[in-house]
Amino acid sequence: MDFLFTEEHKALREMVRGFARNEIAPLALKMDEDGDYPKELIGKMAQLGLMGITMPVEYGGAGMDPLSQVIAMEEISRASASISVVMAVNNGLVCEPIYHYGTEEQKRRYLVKLAKGEILGCYGLTEPGSGSDALALSTSVKKVSDGYIINGSKTFISNGFHSDIAIIFATFDKALGYKGITAFLVEKGRKGFLVGKKEKKMGLLGSDTAELIFDNCHIPAEDLLGKDGEGYKIALTTLDGGRIGIAAQSIGIAQACLDESIKYSKQRVAFGRHISDFQAIQWMIADMATEIEAARWLTYRAACMRGKGQEYAKEASMAKLYASEMVNRAAYKAVQIHGGYGYIKDYPVERYYRDARVTTLYEGTSEIQRLVIARELLKE
Repeated sequence: MDFLFTEEHKALREMVRGFARNEIAPLALKMDEDGDYPKELIGKMAQLGLMGITMPVEYGGAGMDPLSQVIAMEEISRASASISVVMAVNNGLVCEPIYHYGTEEQKRRYLVKLAKGEILGCYGLTEPGSGSDALALSTSVKKVSDGYIINGSKTFISNGFHSDIAIIFATFDKALGYKGITAFLVEKGRKGFLVGKKEKKMGLLGSDTAELIFDNCHIPAEDLLGKDGEGYKIALTTLDGGRIGIAAQSIGIAQACLDESIKYSKQRVAFGRHISDFQAIQWMIADMATEIEAARWLTYRAACMRGKGQEYAKEASMAKLYASEMVNRAAYKAVQIHGGYGYIKDYPVERYYRDARVTTLYEGTSEIQRLVIARELLKE
């Protein structure tokens, strides 16, 4: 894949790889055990431009292309999938929609701080009764003389506990379908905006996932994102880009699985030989490496198409579908290669196995990706 890389891409990869290896990897196990991450780590990532990597320099970002974001996401995920979640949400689900749909005043007030890592954002679409079916969301909004009033709740919100600002989707009337859904920028600390329970998850334990509650929360008119009724469009276009990020995250976790499997197989002795000498182990390693490379091609292609301004919804879903399914196979093989030790928390593949599982669920399940791909193909 190096033929796609400019010298800047190569330099970025080496820089982020070194940072991830030296600053993130040594803390990965502790973050998993503590259920949180050190805030200064996000500050260091921001200094490297990783919290607003594709945002223009004038808005506090690094001014890089979508392929750069994929490269950085893979390397961060290789060290800690939990930290890559923080980065992915802030970049793809918060900075991007504000940049594309926000007013100039909103960009100056929020985007600059988000891209510089001075504040953290989250994305509130999922609800207890609406996940894949976004049209079923029940969070309501009504206009008042000086803005809007929101009531309802959001669930499974990554960065929800630590974030300073949330993009929230609400409907004026469920009977209007997608035409009633509208997006808002909601600052923490507003009266009626509460953070509910912090979820206890299977994996990604170092990142926070929380419930957000809105009880007659007043939103000033200037914090409308886009136009009334434009929320569904904002949600879907934002998720297209976010899916490329999840594909990159999946590749990073899978690469870590492969790295540890090769390392362990060369050390572990059974029947008087290193297990790397056995064909069964070699085949698993070969399959892992081949599938990882295939996922990279799909993901890099989607990122490059996005960077060129081409339609990429189908390619993003293909990348997300294949990479997320692939990482679960890779994690399974990594645990299998480690045998009983793969089931023990002293070995990182146990964490990779748990972290990998969610990739087929969030930002659109595998089933939703297949629907998107099929619909794009059938309308051609």
